[in-house]
Amino acid sequence: MEDQIEFRSDVTVELIKHAASDADVIWAARVSTKGENSLADVQADPERSKGLINFLMRDRHGTPFEHSSMTFYVQAPIFVFREFMRHRTFSYNEESGRYRELRPVFYVPGAERKLVQVGKPGKYDFVEGTPEQHKLAVEATQEACRQAYAAYREMLDAGVAREVARTVLPVGLYSSMYATCNARALMNFLSLRTRRDDSAFPSFPQREIEMVAEKMEEEWAKIMPLTHAAFEANRRVAP
Repeated sequence: MEDQIEFRSDVTVELIKHAASDADVIWAARVSTKGENSLADVQADPERSKGLINFLMRDRHGTPFEHSSMTFYVQAPIFVFREFMRHRTFSYNEESGRYRELRPVFYVPGAERKLVQVGKPGKYDFVEGTPEQHKLAVEATQEACRQAYAAYREMLDAGVAREVARTVLPVGLYSSMYATCNARALMNFLSLRTRRDDSAFPSFPQREIEMVAEKMEEEWAKIMPLTHAAFEANRRVAP
Protein backbone atom coordinates (compact mmCIF):
# COMPACT_ATOMS: atom_id res chain seq x y z
CA MET A 1 0.00 0.00 0.00
CA GLU A 2 2.85 2.40 0.82
CA ASP A 3 4.24 2.46 -2.70
CA GLN A 4 0.83 3.69 -3.95
CA ILE A 5 1.04 6.89 -1.94
CA GLU A 6 2.24 9.98 -3.80
CA PHE A 7 3.56 13.15 -2.19
CA ARG A 8 3.57 16.42 -4.11
CA SER A 9 4.62 20.01 -3.47
CA ASP A 10 3.10 21.58 -6.58
CA VAL A 11 -0.35 22.44 -7.95
CA THR A 12 -1.98 21.95 -11.36
CA VAL A 13 -3.90 24.68 -13.16
CA GLU A 14 -5.24 24.37 -16.71
CA LEU A 15 -7.45 26.81 -18.62
CA ILE A 16 -9.97 24.34 -20.04
CA LYS A 17 -12.12 26.73 -22.05
CA HIS A 18 -12.90 30.41 -22.24
CA ALA A 19 -15.02 33.05 -23.88
CA ALA A 20 -12.88 36.00 -22.87
CA SER A 21 -11.03 38.73 -24.73
CA ASP A 22 -10.17 42.41 -24.37
CA ALA A 23 -12.77 43.15 -27.07
CA ASP A 24 -15.50 41.93 -24.70
CA VAL A 25 -14.69 44.79 -22.35
CA ILE A 26 -14.94 47.33 -25.20
CA TRP A 27 -18.39 46.50 -26.56
CA ALA A 28 -19.83 45.98 -23.07
CA ALA A 29 -18.64 49.43 -22.01
CA ARG A 30 -19.73 51.26 -25.15
CA VAL A 31 -23.37 50.24 -24.92
CA SER A 32 -23.73 52.89 -22.21
CA THR A 33 -23.04 55.69 -24.72
CA LYS A 34 -23.78 54.12 -28.11
CA GLY A 35 -26.75 51.86 -27.39
CA GLU A 36 -27.49 49.54 -30.31
CA ASN A 37 -24.59 51.05 -32.26
CA SER A 38 -22.24 49.33 -29.84
CA LEU A 39 -22.95 46.08 -31.73
CA ALA A 40 -20.45 47.28 -34.30
CA ASP A 41 -17.76 47.10 -31.62
CA VAL A 42 -18.17 43.37 -30.98
CA GLN A 43 -15.45 42.71 -33.56
CA ALA A 44 -13.49 45.88 -32.83
CA ASP A 45 -9.73 45.88 -32.48
CA PRO A 46 -9.10 46.31 -28.76
CA GLU A 47 -5.58 47.64 -29.43
CA ARG A 48 -7.24 50.86 -30.56
CA SER A 49 -9.05 51.11 -27.21
CA LYS A 50 -6.30 50.62 -24.66
CA GLY A 51 -7.17 53.96 -23.14
CA LEU A 52 -10.78 52.97 -22.56
CA ILE A 53 -9.78 49.75 -20.79
CA ASN A 54 -7.35 51.66 -18.61
CA PHE A 55 -9.99 54.32 -17.84
CA LEU A 56 -12.50 51.66 -16.80
CA MET A 57 -9.89 50.00 -14.58
CA ARG A 58 -8.64 53.26 -13.07
CA ASP A 59 -12.09 54.62 -12.25
CA ARG A 60 -13.37 51.20 -11.17
CA HIS A 61 -16.16 50.78 -13.69
CA GLY A 62 -16.30 47.05 -13.09
CA THR A 63 -19.29 45.63 -14.96
CA PRO A 64 -17.74 45.66 -18.48
CA PHE A 65 -15.17 43.16 -17.17
CA GLU A 66 -17.94 40.74 -16.25
CA HIS A 67 -18.83 39.89 -19.88
CA SER A 68 -16.33 37.06 -20.13
CA SER A 69 -15.98 33.51 -18.90
CA MET A 70 -13.03 31.27 -18.03
CA THR A 71 -13.08 27.70 -16.72
CA PHE A 72 -10.00 26.38 -14.94
CA TYR A 73 -9.20 22.82 -13.92
CA VAL A 74 -7.34 22.86 -10.61
CA GLN A 75 -5.60 20.12 -8.63
CA ALA A 76 -4.50 21.24 -5.17
CA PRO A 77 -4.70 20.20 -1.52
CA ILE A 78 -8.14 20.40 0.09
CA PHE A 79 -7.00 23.17 2.45
CA VAL A 80 -6.37 25.34 -0.63
CA PHE A 81 -9.89 24.68 -1.91
CA ARG A 82 -11.42 25.68 1.41
CA GLU A 83 -9.77 29.10 1.08
CA PHE A 84 -10.60 29.25 -2.62
CA MET A 85 -14.30 28.70 -2.06
CA ARG A 86 -14.58 31.81 0.08
CA HIS A 87 -14.63 33.56 -3.32
CA ARG A 88 -18.33 33.15 -4.01
CA THR A 89 -18.20 34.93 -7.36
CA PHE A 90 -16.77 31.71 -8.87
CA SER A 91 -18.77 28.61 -9.78
CA TYR A 92 -17.31 25.32 -8.56
CA ASN A 93 -17.62 21.60 -9.11
CA GLU A 94 -15.26 19.43 -7.07
CA GLU A 95 -14.63 15.69 -7.11
CA SER A 96 -16.63 13.86 -4.46
CA GLY A 97 -15.37 11.50 -1.79
CA ARG A 98 -18.91 10.13 -1.57
CA TYR A 99 -18.94 8.84 -5.12
CA ARG A 100 -15.37 7.80 -5.83
CA GLU A 101 -12.49 6.24 -3.94
CA LEU A 102 -10.05 9.02 -3.20
CA ARG A 103 -6.53 8.62 -4.54
CA PRO A 104 -3.61 8.69 -2.05
CA VAL A 105 -1.95 11.91 -3.22
CA PHE A 106 -0.87 14.24 -0.44
CA TYR A 107 0.82 17.61 -0.08
CA VAL A 108 4.19 18.08 1.62
CA PRO A 109 6.03 21.43 1.79
CA GLY A 110 8.73 21.81 -0.83
CA ALA A 111 12.27 22.83 -0.01
CA GLU A 112 11.50 26.45 -0.96
CA ARG A 113 8.46 26.69 1.36
CA LYS A 114 9.07 29.19 4.16
CA LEU A 115 8.18 27.46 7.42
CA VAL A 116 8.59 29.89 10.31
CA GLN A 117 6.08 32.64 11.11
CA VAL A 118 7.51 35.73 12.83
CA GLY A 119 5.57 38.69 14.17
CA LYS A 120 2.12 39.18 15.63
CA PRO A 121 -1.26 38.37 14.02
CA GLY A 122 -2.02 41.03 11.44
CA LYS A 123 1.63 41.97 11.15
CA TYR A 124 3.78 38.95 10.46
CA ASP A 125 5.94 37.38 7.82
CA PHE A 126 7.39 33.98 7.00
CA VAL A 127 11.09 33.18 6.93
CA GLU A 128 13.13 30.20 5.89
CA GLY A 129 13.15 27.23 8.22
CA THR A 130 16.20 25.21 9.11
CA PRO A 131 17.00 21.94 7.33
CA GLU A 132 15.96 20.17 10.53
CA GLN A 133 12.57 21.90 10.56
CA HIS A 134 11.94 21.05 6.92
CA LYS A 135 12.92 17.43 7.52
CA LEU A 136 10.54 17.26 10.48
CA ALA A 137 7.66 18.86 8.55
CA VAL A 138 8.06 16.45 5.63
CA GLU A 139 8.52 13.29 7.69
CA ALA A 140 5.72 14.07 10.16
CA THR A 141 3.33 14.90 7.32
CA GLN A 142 4.18 11.76 5.39
CA GLU A 143 3.75 9.54 8.42
CA ALA A 144 0.39 11.07 9.34
CA CYS A 145 -0.85 10.71 5.74
CA ARG A 146 0.25 7.06 5.55
CA GLN A 147 -1.59 6.24 8.76
CA ALA A 148 -4.71 8.13 7.69
CA TYR A 149 -4.86 6.45 4.29
CA ALA A 150 -4.31 3.03 5.84
CA ALA A 151 -7.30 3.64 8.13
CA TYR A 152 -9.35 4.83 5.14
CA ARG A 153 -8.52 1.71 3.15
CA GLU A 154 -9.21 -0.52 6.13
CA MET A 155 -12.72 0.86 6.45
CA LEU A 156 -13.41 0.60 2.73
CA ASP A 157 -12.20 -3.01 2.69
CA ALA A 158 -14.55 -3.74 5.61
CA GLY A 159 -17.52 -2.40 3.64
CA VAL A 160 -17.82 1.00 5.29
CA ALA A 161 -19.33 3.64 2.97
CA ARG A 162 -16.93 6.03 1.25
CA GLU A 163 -18.65 9.05 2.76
CA VAL A 164 -17.91 7.72 6.24
CA ALA A 165 -14.42 6.37 5.59
CA ARG A 166 -13.20 9.68 4.18
CA THR A 167 -13.58 11.37 7.57
CA VAL A 168 -10.11 10.18 8.61
CA LEU A 169 -8.34 11.82 5.66
CA PRO A 170 -6.38 15.06 6.20
CA VAL A 171 -6.86 18.36 4.39
CA GLY A 172 -3.46 17.83 2.76
CA LEU A 173 -5.14 15.33 0.41
CA TYR A 174 -5.25 16.53 -3.19
CA SER A 175 -8.62 17.16 -4.76
CA SER A 176 -9.65 18.44 -8.19
CA MET A 177 -12.27 20.87 -9.37
CA TYR A 178 -13.51 23.11 -12.15
CA ALA A 179 -13.68 26.79 -11.27
CA THR A 180 -15.46 29.22 -13.59
CA CYS A 181 -15.30 32.99 -13.31
CA ASN A 182 -15.37 36.25 -15.25
CA ALA A 183 -12.45 38.67 -15.48
CA ARG A 184 -13.74 40.95 -12.72
CA ALA A 185 -14.06 38.04 -10.28
CA LEU A 186 -10.61 36.80 -11.23
CA MET A 187 -9.04 40.21 -10.60
CA ASN A 188 -10.63 40.33 -7.17
CA PHE A 189 -9.24 36.85 -6.46
CA LEU A 190 -5.77 37.83 -7.67
CA SER A 191 -5.72 41.06 -5.66
CA LEU A 192 -6.26 39.03 -2.50
CA ARG A 193 -4.39 35.81 -3.25
CA THR A 194 -1.12 37.13 -4.62
CA ARG A 195 1.43 39.20 -2.81
CA ARG A 196 2.99 42.11 -4.74
CA ASP A 197 5.06 44.91 -3.28
CA ASP A 198 3.53 47.41 -5.72
CA SER A 199 -0.10 46.56 -4.93
CA ALA A 200 -2.28 49.39 -3.70
CA PHE A 201 -3.57 47.18 -0.89
CA PRO A 202 -1.08 44.70 0.62
CA SER A 203 -2.20 41.09 0.80
CA PHE A 204 -0.64 38.17 2.65
CA PRO A 205 -1.99 34.95 1.12
CA GLN A 206 -1.00 31.47 2.15
CA ARG A 207 1.71 30.38 -0.25
CA GLU A 208 -0.14 27.32 -1.55
CA ILE A 209 -3.17 29.28 -2.79
CA GLU A 210 -0.84 31.90 -4.19
CA MET A 211 0.74 29.16 -6.30
CA VAL A 212 -2.68 28.47 -7.81
CA ALA A 213 -3.37 32.18 -8.33
CA GLU A 214 -0.06 32.73 -10.10
CA LYS A 215 -0.80 29.98 -12.60
CA MET A 216 -4.31 31.31 -13.20
CA GLU A 217 -2.97 34.81 -13.78
CA GLU A 218 -0.42 33.52 -16.27
CA GLU A 219 -3.19 31.90 -18.35
CA TRP A 220 -5.49 34.94 -18.09
CA ALA A 221 -2.74 37.34 -19.20
CA LYS A 222 -2.41 35.41 -22.48
CA ILE A 223 -6.06 35.85 -23.48
CA MET A 224 -6.73 39.35 -22.09
CA PRO A 225 -3.31 41.06 -22.25
CA LEU A 226 -4.63 44.65 -22.33
CA THR A 227 -6.92 44.09 -19.37
CA HIS A 228 -4.13 42.39 -17.46
CA ALA A 229 -1.75 45.27 -18.25
CA ALA A 230 -4.31 47.79 -17.01
CA PHE A 231 -4.79 45.75 -13.82
CA GLU A 232 -1.06 45.89 -13.20
CA ALA A 233 -0.73 49.57 -14.15
CA ASN A 234 -3.45 50.46 -11.64
CA ARG A 235 -1.66 48.62 -8.83
CA ARG A 236 -3.78 45.48 -8.95
CA VAL A 237 -6.98 47.02 -7.65
CA ALA A 238 -9.99 45.01 -8.85
CA PRO A 239 -12.55 47.30 -10.53
